[in-house]
Amino acid sequence: MTTRQLIKAALAEDVGPGDVTSRLTVPAGQPARARLVARTSGILAGIDVCRQVFSSVDPTIRFAPQLRDGARFRKDQVLAAARGRARSLLTAERTALNFIQRLSGIATATRRFVDAVRGTRAVILDTRKTIPGWRALEKYAVRCGGGTNHRAGLCDMILIKDNHIAAAGSITEAVARVRAGDAHRRPIEVEVTTLAELAEAVALGVDRVMLDNMGCEEMREAVRITAGRVPLEASGGVRLDTVAAIAATGVDLISAGAITHSISALDISLDLDPATVRGQTSRG
Repeated sequence: MTTRQLIKAALAEDVGPGDVTSRLTVPAGQPARARLVARTSGILAGIDVCRQVFSSVDPTIRFAPQLRDGARFRKDQVLAAARGRARSLLTAERTALNFIQRLSGIATATRRFVDAVRGTRAVILDTRKTIPGWRALEKYAVRCGGGTNHRAGLCDMILIKDNHIAAAGSITEAVARVRAGDAHRRPIEVEVTTLAELAEAVALGVDRVMLDNMGCEEMREAVRITAGRVPLEASGGVRLDTVAAIAATGVDLISAGAITHSISALDISLDLDPATVRGQTSRG
């Protein structure tokens, strides 16, 4: 789903046939100014999505970002300013905030993981554990936080997991079937749970091996055994309090579903400037 389609669906869900509260309390055409304000510190993601939401509600709204995506912000910092019809600003408010709060939450969580492995060779990857329809935006937010995207979907990379291996009968057979049938010669990654499975996958010359739910000692041994012949990705239950120890084993990549599926949306608010509203009202 494109960002435009997602915004359209979100506004249809929130606004429906109309914002009755704003229509009944705010005079038509009444101008106002507003600010997007951070109530906590974090990493920004989704500022342009915010702009698109306001523009979709009312193309005459002027939206001025004060920071770019990927920037670090502090509590009480103004992230953007907007001016236009008060009704329109209020109608767009919740949908715009829903986007920027969640995306900035993902960027902030990602940056914490990236910072935790700084000084090691490990790269933080995302997963496909995203809200349906939001994947492109959530993976964008991961990049804003300094992370790297894993595959976008099932079509752009071969990832042979435990159920594929069970269905094929073995890692060797699963890889053979892929190589015989994939005319596009996509990269092949194989998930393994034991050092014996690792040896089998490495011998087949695959492009990457995923170490699924291995302990740190076992991962350290996997790094020693492979000796750089194939990139190793650690996966499974990675948390902020464990990621540094995982990175210290020497793995090349660490995929963390937590940076998208278990984040807290950041506290960001839209504050209408009452002085601009009162001033216009008194003149009317």
